[in-house]
Amino acid sequence: MMTGCIQPDPQKCTGCRLCELICSFTRHGESNPKRARIHIVKIERFFVDVPVVCQQCPDSPCVSECPTEALKKETGIIKVDEERCTGCGICIQKCPFGALSIDPSTQIAIVCDLCQGEPQCVQWCPTGALEFNPHLPLSQKVGGNTTALTVRALLEKWGIPMNDYEAYIEKFEG
Repeated sequence: MMTGCIQPDPQKCTGCRLCELICSFTRHGESNPKRARIHIVKIERFFVDVPVVCQQCPDSPCVSECPTEALKKETGIIKVDEERCTGCGICIQKCPFGALSIDPSTQIAIVCDLCQGEPQCVQWCPTGALEFNPHLPLSQKVGGNTTALTVRALLEKWGIPMNDYEAYIEKFEG
């Protein structure tokens, strides 16, 4: 059973978005950030770039709340059954990290599956802002200073809901 998660470090992220391009190219053969399973939230007024990616939560509310049971976590990694997914977006609403999205081409939910244990975004990140931890999801780590909690605290401090990051990408980039 494969487990783990990608640990983002907003302090190292420059917002180059290479992770988004590599992700979409690896998965779909095209460099289209809207089809990536990782997203960079640019918060220009604070000069911060926050990588947002699935943290493979142990309780996985996106999985338990999916009305069509399209999301599964049988191998330790959340996967989407494209035959069952209707693109309703409930998984997006339930994700505490705002890490799921709907593929604009297929209208199917997309979520990071860690590239079968070799996340390309981690390998290609030029600043080391992404690290793959094959053991525990961030939500299982003990202590108040995990990256996930830091990102959540930053966004909450600024009044930005984690599950509404796409609106902020458009707001600050557009």
